[in-house]
Amino acid sequence: MTLVATGLTRSFGKHPAVTGADLTLTPGRITGLVGPNGAGKTTLLLLLAGLLEPSSGTRTVDGEAVDERVLRARTGWMPDVFGTWDSLTPHEILVTFARLYGIGRTAAAARADELLTTVHLTEHATRPASELSRGQKQRLGLARALVNSPRYLLLDEPASGMDPRSRVELRDQLRAAADAGAAVLVSSHILTELEEMVDDVVLMTGGRTQVAGPMSAGWRLRLVGQPESEAAVVHFDDDESAARHLADAVAAGQPVAEFTRLTTGLEQAYLQLHADRT
Repeated sequence: MTLVATGLTRSFGKHPAVTGADLTLTPGRITGLVGPNGAGKTTLLLLLAGLLEPSSGTRTVDGEAVDERVLRARTGWMPDVFGTWDSLTPHEILVTFARLYGIGRTAAAARADELLTTVHLTEHATRPASELSRGQKQRLGLARALVNSPRYLLLDEPASGMDPRSRVELRDQLRAAADAGAAVLVSSHILTELEEMVDDVVLMTGGRTQVAGPMSAGWRLRLVGQPESEAAVVHFDDDESAARHLADAVAAGQPVAEFTRLTTGLEQAYLQLHADRT
């Protein structure tokens, strides 16, 4: 079931947070949402989750207008800061949320056990949540977002506070969710990780979205004293051509500080998106 947002806007008083957002979430695909701080990404995620009412615009599922309650029931939401009931255990927290989604008591307990295994928190299942580390709370937040087997999985900076191994596992878990039929949307500033997991990219700045063009590979050539945002991105047919270009640049006396392969053009697209930053 494809979720389509068209022309979404949202203002808080006189402050416009989202001024024109178009986005399509397709089952089986992971979409990356990229933009600078203050671009409106979190507000957009809340609109898509049915947790905020848009000032204008539409949200449809397979062409039909969405019902807010149905949308919330089908959505898994992981905010950038996971609030917990510190006196409860991870198992109790997951069971509580499963029950709120209408899952029976026995099935809720089994679902909690399953998810705690998935996010590698089984050994902490009966400890108070207050004793969990920041990264462990993030993993618990992912489990909470998955408790209702969502069709739409929305995550805001999910890797924040996670160690490297947990981040690798996060990528695998999100791909598994997509392979199971979920439409996944991830907002993150960690571009190197996004480009390893996403199928599509949506850029956002000033409350507006735009679909990123093809992410073609290239090389970043930065001279001494030159900021990254002003570095040239050059493209070559093969590594031999890149090596010759670097040799020619050095032979010509250019003070090369960095010559780096870009896996995709995502980083450069982000820098161009916010090129006027001062």
